[in-house]
Amino acid sequence: MPSPGDLNPGDPASDIATVEAMLEALTRGGLQTAGALLAPDVIWRNTGLPAVRGRHVLRVLGGIDRLRLSFSVVTHHRAAADGVVLNDRTDVLGIGPLRSVFPVRGTFVVRDGRIALWDDQFSLRQFLIGFFRRRPSG
Repeated sequence: MPSPGDLNPGDPASDIATVEAMLEALTRGGLQTAGALLAPDVIWRNTGLPAVRGRHVLRVLGGIDRLRLSFSVVTHHRAAADGVVLNDRTDVLGIGPLRSVFPVRGTFVVRDGRIALWDDQFSLRQFLIGFFRRRPSG
């Protein structure tokens, strides 16, 4: 996969790499790296929640660090065309010892090598129940 500095905006592989680099940065707590891959006027939508726009997106993402939340992602499928990236993934959000593992369908619009729209669709019910689901000990 190309690194963010090697991306060719508008190329489907580069658009996928932009999205994956942003998500990977968030899993490592790399808020500055993730923010550099977002357009200044980015819109972030999550099922059942109000849209977050522009610099407020970084404030919300910064809450992950401040609240000591953990985040990881496993992408199962990805596709891109005409500046739109779709992915099918499993997100894991942790709060202390609690973890919610839930499927997400993401739609991203990449413009000039930066994410202009980030729209995650998931079941809010499944997300919330995930914190109380018993996990196998291992």
